[in-house]
Amino acid sequence: MQASIVVIAAGPRSTEAVLAAEALRRAARQGGVELAIEIRSDQGITGALDAAHCAQASSVLLVGDGDGERGRFGQAALTAVQLDAVLRDPEGVLADWIGAGKGEAVAAGGKRIVAITSCPTGIAHTFMAAEGLQQAAAALGHHLRVETQGSVGAQDTLSAEEIAQADVVLVAADREVELSRFGGKRVYKSGTKPAINDGQALIRKALAEASVQAGGDQPATPSEKPKAAGPYKHLMTGVSFMLPFVTAGGLLIALAFAIGGIYAGDDASSGTLAWSLLQIGAKGGFLLMVPALAGYIAYSIADRPGIAPGMIGGVVAANMGAGFIGGILAGFVAGYGVAWINRFLRLPRSLQGLKPVLILPVLGTLLVGLLMMYVIGTPVAQLLAWLTEWLRGMQGTSAIVLGLLLGGMMAVDMGGPVNKASYAFSTALISSQVYTPMAATMIGGMTPPLGIALATWLFRSRFTAEERGTAGAAGVLGLAFVTEGAIPYAARDPLRTIPALVLGSAVAGAISMAAGAELKVPHGGVFVLPIPNAVTHLGTYLLALVVGVAVTAVALGLFKKPVAAKG
Repeated sequence: MQASIVVIAAGPRSTEAVLAAEALRRAARQGGVELAIEIRSDQGITGALDAAHCAQASSVLLVGDGDGERGRFGQAALTAVQLDAVLRDPEGVLADWIGAGKGEAVAAGGKRIVAITSCPTGIAHTFMAAEGLQQAAAALGHHLRVETQGSVGAQDTLSAEEIAQADVVLVAADREVELSRFGGKRVYKSGTKPAINDGQALIRKALAEASVQAGGDQPATPSEKPKAAGPYKHLMTGVSFMLPFVTAGGLLIALAFAIGGIYAGDDASSGTLAWSLLQIGAKGGFLLMVPALAGYIAYSIADRPGIAPGMIGGVVAANMGAGFIGGILAGFVAGYGVAWINRFLRLPRSLQGLKPVLILPVLGTLLVGLLMMYVIGTPVAQLLAWLTEWLRGMQGTSAIVLGLLLGGMMAVDMGGPVNKASYAFSTALISSQVYTPMAATMIGGMTPPLGIALATWLFRSRFTAEERGTAGAAGVLGLAFVTEGAIPYAARDPLRTIPALVLGSAVAGAISMAAGAELKVPHGGVFVLPIPNAVTHLGTYLLALVVGVAVTAVALGLFKKPVAAKG
């Protein structure tokens, strides 16, 4: 196809227009197609096409509000799509626009693949993994459909027909996902990182090594069972399900105090709006945090039969004052206990149906409940009480050291295991009303993308034109506490970039902890800071962010070499 033109008319959505343009360019290059792209937004026109170019166009893709541009292209074939459709599936939009070329490639030897991507917080890694798989499948000549299980639930949900036609199911997730609908299909499980870093290698491995999923008409044999997930993945599954309870409860508590002041919870305020919000947030959302954490750790290990024992164990832990540590232990005891009972308890076929709904929940609950009551609960409650008092009393050097550690960990792998360990620790402490680690963690996660955005402006020679062009999008992600916005920059020059990012995040976290800043909401970046009582010491907290960003930018300028001098 020659003279292929794309016009993106995005109005105020200028950043998304740039991202859509770049996604279409990448997808087109993989298919051997060159595009001329014009972006029209409230920020002006980028890549403006002259009249001669428009007259030569054979095919035009109008993205967004592009209907007003139709008159410029004469007899050219016009296709209109929404901007969100391009952002969601650029390869699919391009394939539909160009024609049947991709379909022929699939029929000639490509495979039909369905995939699910998901990460504990359901934000950046979920969609980065989906994009990586889509690009890889297009390059390999396969047809791929991705369902993303993000923070707002499943999007682009796979249909039963698509699953039935698939040659393989690829699950790239950092938490457990429901697989019962894939019974009898070949399934391959992986984390999100391989999908982001080398999607083609992951697809090849999935096609070669996928094993049949239990369920449907074909039970799994021992050789077909997927490799078991480790404790970290089980913990992250519990954290991902716990987060909505923390977020909802924290915001409602902050609003209650904003409306009713520090006495919102007193009996004298009973029946007022502030008092009601506090009851919902503290005795609703926060009350369910630990049970949700424990229940879904157990679910990750033992599937649905583990949920009830895990949640009940979490309630027992919370009632005994064992908090999130007790909840974690209860989840693992319940999960592994139920899995062990399920493996070794043999019943006649006529009684097998009672296992998941009666025998496993009852025996699992007895196991975890009695262990919590007589063995685990009391010492863990004492440990948590000591940890809580120690964290609340932290001042001076000890607070700074913890802030350095939590902030720096957020920048080490930007969404990987180290980052998530810091985040899970800080989030769990919210259930014990310890909020300073959460503040240090979030500021440490915002700093890397913002520092990179500032560095591309201060030290232009250290970055390529492409890196400077996408810095604005990285900055927006940083403001929203999406540390993954720094990954493309770190991947290109990790030995110089990552130390600079860790340094800036550690400094920001240390200042936050030293100031005693508390944050009651575990996500949202700067957009939750205006909420009354969501964060304390707001002025110092913002200063810590500014200092951390500045340190990151200066360190990048010092550590990185000019682009022309790299080698």
